[in-house]
Amino acid sequence: MRRESRVPERIKLYTDEHVPKAIVRGLRERGIDALTVSEAGMLSASDEEHLSFARREGRVLFTQDDDFLRLHASGAKHAGILYARQQTAIGEIIHGIMLVAEVLDSQEMEGHLEYL
Repeated sequence: MRRESRVPERIKLYTDEHVPKAIVRGLRERGIDALTVSEAGMLSASDEEHLSFARREGRVLFTQDDDFLRLHASGAKHAGILYARQQTAIGEIIHGIMLVAEVLDSQEMEGHLEYL
């Protein structure tokens, strides 16, 4: 009996409203599928709505807003959260996200919170 192996799907991102454009641009230049809140038409949506949208779209949320840490701790369902503190340098964030994208796939990120 032949066993089918799962092909890992690279993570796709949904970036929080306050993420600098330089981060999104840097990720895209490195081949990461990144969708912004603005591009998704989700400006002024609640944090819960952002998590729900990202989950439906199979996208990991990248944020620097610690409200999402509380939502994760409360058991909110999500496709994954990548979090960096506000003071984290842009290059460090891009490097951290690229590292996560190399070692974790979309299925492994499901419900997972990763600090950068």
